[in-house]
Amino acid sequence: MTVVEERPAPAAEPPPRRPNRLWALLRNSWRQLTSMRTALVLLFLLAVAAIPGSVLPQRTINPENVAGYFREHPDLAPVLSRLGGFDVYASPWFASIYLLLFTSLVGCVIPRLLDHVRALRTVPPDAPRRLERLPEHAAAEPRPDDPAAAAAGVAAGLRRHRFRTVVRERPDGTWTVSGEKGLLKETGNLLFHFALLAVLIGVGFGHWYGWNGNRLLVQGNDLGFCNSVTQYDESSLGPRLDAADLPFFCLRLTDFEATYQSNGQPKTFGAQATVQTEHDGPWRPTEFTVNHPLRLSQANVHLLGHGYAPILRFTDRFGQQQTRIVPFLPRDQMLTSEGVAQFPDVNIDPKTNQRDEDLQVAFEGVYLPTVDPKGGPASVFPAEREPALFLTAYRGNLGVDAGLPGSVYALDRGQLANGQLKQVSGERPQRLTPGQTWTLDDGTKLEFVGTRQFATLAVRYDPTQPLVLGGAVLGLLGLMLSLSGHRRRVWFRVSPPAGSEAGTGGSLMEAGGLPRTDYPGFHEEFEQVVAAARRTPEERTP
Repeated sequence: MTVVEERPAPAAEPPPRRPNRLWALLRNSWRQLTSMRTALVLLFLLAVAAIPGSVLPQRTINPENVAGYFREHPDLAPVLSRLGGFDVYASPWFASIYLLLFTSLVGCVIPRLLDHVRALRTVPPDAPRRLERLPEHAAAEPRPDDPAAAAAGVAAGLRRHRFRTVVRERPDGTWTVSGEKGLLKETGNLLFHFALLAVLIGVGFGHWYGWNGNRLLVQGNDLGFCNSVTQYDESSLGPRLDAADLPFFCLRLTDFEATYQSNGQPKTFGAQATVQTEHDGPWRPTEFTVNHPLRLSQANVHLLGHGYAPILRFTDRFGQQQTRIVPFLPRDQMLTSEGVAQFPDVNIDPKTNQRDEDLQVAFEGVYLPTVDPKGGPASVFPAEREPALFLTAYRGNLGVDAGLPGSVYALDRGQLANGQLKQVSGERPQRLTPGQTWTLDDGTKLEFVGTRQFATLAVRYDPTQPLVLGGAVLGLLGLMLSLSGHRRRVWFRVSPPAGSEAGTGGSLMEAGGLPRTDYPGFHEEFEQVVAAARRTPEERTP
C-alpha cells in the first residue's frame, strides 16, 4: 500500500512594491531645485529679469514717462503693460523667480550647514596604513626621542600652524598624529550664501515697507513742504503701506551754496534748510550736501541737484498782477534751463468777474545764468554772472481746465497744433534781464523780477537697509574666506625602530599629506611642516 504524503503548497511571494512615482518626482524636483547649479541659473535669470525695469519706465517711479511711452508706442505699450513691463518688480514672473531663488538657497544652504557642523565636531581621521600612496609623502627617518615624545612635539608644531590635531596610540607602540586645516573655506561659502539670503530678505521687506518721493524745492520759507504723498512730484509707497503711514516732518530750503571750478565743473553743493519733526514743534536749522544726506528718524533726504527758478510778475489788461516763481529745468552742466510760466487766471473782467479762456497767457523759454558773449544759445558758466531770460509769449486756451494730466514744465503741444493757443510775440524770443519789463501787443506786461535757487531732493526710507548693508559686508567677507581657504590634511606616524621596544632606541617618523581641494602651495607648506616636525627638542627650544 502506497501512502502519498500531501505537502502544503508553497506560499505565494508578495508582489514587488511599485515605487510611488509622485513621491519620486517630488523628491527629484526638490533635489534639482536645491542644487547649486539651479541657484546660479536662477540668480542669472533674476539679473536678466531686472533689465526691463531699467530700460522701461516704471509706474511706481515715473508715471508721466509711462504715459508718454503709451503715446509714443500705442501698439507696443499695451502688450508690455499686460506682461508687467511697467511694473517689473511687482510682476508675478519676477516674484516667482525671486521666490524660487530664495527657496533654492535655503534648501541648498541648510544641509550644507548641518554637514559643516558635523565636520567641525568630527576629529580628523587616523593615518592611513600606507602613507606613501598619498600625493605628498616624506620617508621615515630616525629620531633620537621616543615615539610618545616625538608625537607630542609633532602635535605641538601642527597646532602652531593652526592645524586641528589628534594624537592616537596603537597597541604595537606606534603613535599617529592627524592634522586638518582649511575648514574656513566652507565657513566662507556658507557665510556668503547666508549673506545672499539676508540681502534677498532685506530687498523683499524693503520693497513691502519702504517708500520714496522726489521733490523740487524752491528756496524760501513760503515754499516749504511736508511729508505727504500729495506734496511730492513723484512718490512710491510699498504694498504694505498707505499714505497715513508716512512719518511727519516739514522742510524749508533757506539757502543754497554752490561753488565751481574755472571750467564750470561743480566743486561743492550745500543746502541750508530748516526742518520740523513734530506737529507745532520748533523749526531747527540743518545742512546737508550731496554725500551727506539729511538723516531723520524714518527718512533720509538726499540732495540730487539744483537749478534756478525765475520770478515773473504779469500785469493783465485790467491792471491785476500775478507773480509766479517758476523752476526752469537744467539741460546741461552749465545750467542752461528750460521752462514755462503759465497764467491761466488772468484777464478776469472785474465788472462781471468772468474769465475768458481764450485770453490765458503763457511764456516759454530758456534761462541762461551766464550769457555767451558771442551770442551762443547756451550758458557758458553755471553761476549767475550775467543772467538773462529768453521768452516767447503765447495767448489762448492753455488746456489746463480740461482735467487731463500734463507737465508743468512744457506747454500742451496739442493746443498749439489745433490753434487754440497761438504765439503772440515776434519770431525771435524776447531777452529779459533781472528788473526789465516786457510790454506785449495788448498792453499787458511781464516783469522779470529775479531768481531763486531750487534743490532737487530725493526722500527715501528703507527699514531693511542695515540688513542689506550687513549682508553685503558679510558676503564679501565670506567670499574672501572661501577664495583664500584650502582644506588639507597631514598625518605623521611615529614608531619604534624594528626589533626594539617602545620607549627605547629612539623612533622613526613618516609623514603624508592630502589636499582636499586644489591648492598649488600645498607642497611647500607640507615641506615646511615636516621640516619643523623633524627638529629635535633642543632645536625647537629658543
